[in-house]
Amino acid sequence: MADFTEAYNYTSAHEGGYVNDAVDRGGETYRGISRVHHPSWDGWGKIDALKRKAGFPGLLNSNKALQASVKKFYKKKYWDKFLGDEITDQQVAMELYDTGVNMGVRQAVRFAQNGLNLLNRNQANYEDLIVDGWLGQQTLDVLSEHLNKEGNAQALLKLMNIQQGARYVVIMENDSTQEKYARGWLKRVHV
Repeated sequence: MADFTEAYNYTSAHEGGYVNDAVDRGGETYRGISRVHHPSWDGWGKIDALKRKAGFPGLLNSNKALQASVKKFYKKKYWDKFLGDEITDQQVAMELYDTGVNMGVRQAVRFAQNGLNLLNRNQANYEDLIVDGWLGQQTLDVLSEHLNKEGNAQALLKLMNIQQGARYVVIMENDSTQEKYARGWLKRVHV
């Protein structure tokens, strides 16, 4: 079964520290957690209290209670949403998690479901999944069947990353202010 801590450590390297960028649609963020999208996260109270202290924002990284809150948030809001503990391939789980953190869990699951459909040899290996962004038992079963038949997840991972990269292009084409994030986003795409 996949390991959350390994995925968390990998993705955390992309999520940085404290940022309050006016162009960022998420507004004020800490380690990728947006105050706009997650205003009730308990870490905001800790951060607000520390804003008045010397060494802010650097001192946030050494606050153990805050770091534990960050990890708990990511496990509950992302990993658990796509049943990460039940996925047998660590790389697939890590890709779902990393993409989910950056684009939303349902989008990440849609990439996986679509990739599995494209790799089923016109439904000879298994029936098409409904691409709905919900990872339930049927998607888990098809993923396991795919991995057993293929012996690895390489083709699926490539298709997931191609879709992710294409989505970034659409975002930037639709809003040129988002181009400033291109290099960081592309670090997440491995093809």
